[in-house]
Formats: sequence, C-alpha cells, structure tokens
Amino acid sequence: MDEPLDCLIIGGGPAGLTAAIYLARFHLDILVVDAAKSRASWIPCTRNVSGFPDGINGNELLQRMRDHACKYGAKVVTEFVTKLERDETTGLFTATWGSGSATAGTVLIATGVTNRRPPMDEELHDEALSRGLVRYCPICDGYEVTDKKVGVIGSDSHGVAEALFIRSFTADVTLIAPDKSLRLKPEDQEKLKEAGVDCVDGPAQAAAISHDHIVVDTAEGHYTFDSIYPALGSDTHTQLAKMVGADLSNDACIKVDSHQRTSVPGLYAAGDVVIGLDQISHAMGEGGVAATTIRNDLYAKEPRWREPPAEMDEAASGS
Repeated sequence: MDEPLDCLIIGGGPAGLTAAIYLARFHLDILVVDAAKSRASWIPCTRNVSGFPDGINGNELLQRMRDHACKYGAKVVTEFVTKLERDETTGLFTATWGSGSATAGTVLIATGVTNRRPPMDEELHDEALSRGLVRYCPICDGYEVTDKKVGVIGSDSHGVAEALFIRSFTADVTLIAPDKSLRLKPEDQEKLKEAGVDCVDGPAQAAAISHDHIVVDTAEGHYTFDSIYPALGSDTHTQLAKMVGADLSNDACIKVDSHQRTSVPGLYAAGDVVIGLDQISHAMGEGGVAATTIRNDLYAKEPRWREPPAEMDEAASGS
C-alpha cells in the first residue's frame, strides 16, 4: 500500500495552485486533483493580477501556475473528485474519482463556485465570454467597460448593487429583469433613478452576437450592448466538505478560521468556496495561508528534519 500523501488539494484554480506551489517548496508530498473547470479559465484577459500590466489570459495564468507547482515536485491530475471520506481512527482522508483514489493526511478543498448563467445557448455563451461580451466580475474588469454600453441581467438587491457598481465606470447602464419583471424595493428604485440607471422588464434572452456587440431580447424589444453582466448569483461547491461533516457558514460557504482550518481536523479550505469575493489575488492569498498552516500543523504532529546530502556525510566522515 502506498504511503498517504501529506496533502491532497482538490481544485486547481488560483487558490489550489498557489497552495501547491507553497507545499511543494516545503518538500511535502502532494497531489492536485483538478476538474479543469476553474472560473479563471473563462477570463479572456485580466489586468488585476499584479505583475501583468497588459493583462493575461486566464488559461495562460493557470498553466503558468501549474508549471510553477510541478517544477518543484507537485503532481496535477485532471479528474473530478466524487467522494471524500475520513477515517475517524487514523484521521486519514480518502478521495475517490473516476479512474482512481488517493489517501492523505490532510486535504485542502479549493473547489470554488459556479456562476449561474443567463438563459442563452451554451455555444453562444462561451463565444461571448471569450470576447468579453459576457462578463461576471465588475470588480475584476469593470475598468474594461469604461464609457461603454452595459446591460446587467438581474433583479432584487443583488442586481441593483451590481448595476450601481458598474455605474461608476459608465453612464450607460441598463438593469434587465431575468424573468417577467423587476422586483425592486422602493428604496432600490430610488437609488437607480438617482444614478440614471435604466430599467427594463424581462424575460431576458441573449439572442445573438452582432459584430462586437451582444443583443438581448426582452419584453420591451431588442437591446444591444457592448457587454452584459449576469447578476444571478452562484452555487458554491461544498459537497465534499459536507461528506466529512464540515460546518458551513450562513451564506453556504465552508466555514474556516483565520488560518483556513475547517471544523474537521486535517481539512482546510481556500478561495471562493470559503467566501464569495471572486478575486484571483484574494484566492491566492488564502491558498498561501492554507498551505503554511498545513505545513505547520503537520510538523507540530511530527517534525521532519532534513538529512544532509550524501556528499556532506562523506565529507564529515573524512572518507
């Protein structure tokens, strides 16, 4: 039977791969199991990552991070983990996926979230996303729509907040109901009016791409935008944490302490699965904190002092 891994990282987005870089350079035996569905891969160009003033494609960023981790001994496999168990006697975790499984002393869950898409054809969505016609994070790329015509698909307070946030980048913002009509509180209606945000009843259907624009079909006719932002919420991937009994927060994220420890000994979590800030740099930071905590917790149980290289042993003995 193979020796258990020091750490199994589930999720190969910015949080998981940052942790992998740290843990590999701590000389620990680790494996990253990645379903290859990181939201970072959707980004045509991000200019919010330090050191890339001209921006970097999301897939290129992830590949660079994978190469960085593997350079120092990390292993990455493309699989979707379907089951996570913990042996209460040994404290070891076993993760299972389609073609295999692994046992580890610690597990870092960095499985992120999935944005809810607007009602549109998948092929159209993916093309629009790659061209910046559909965007999901105004904090990341609101700068890119400066002085452009922007539609926000959403209702309730979440849609209102996103429309008002984008209003600081452009004067041309329209809030569109995803279904039949906008459900707005009087105070939200007043905020939108003061900001000059137009409101349109739905249902909203992204109908087509026209040159460098996206057309949205609504109950009030066709609207053409430079970009649209779906503000429809997201689904956090907490299923594996639930399988081993980890506590969740009130907003359905994995609950952690200030060092990324969950309520289950040996289980850690980082990135958007912990808090929906949706920022690459924040996820990287949490990945670094989690990795350092994992290393320190492992060494607190069993210190691993590095032995001198063989040539040093020979020199010390005078041979």
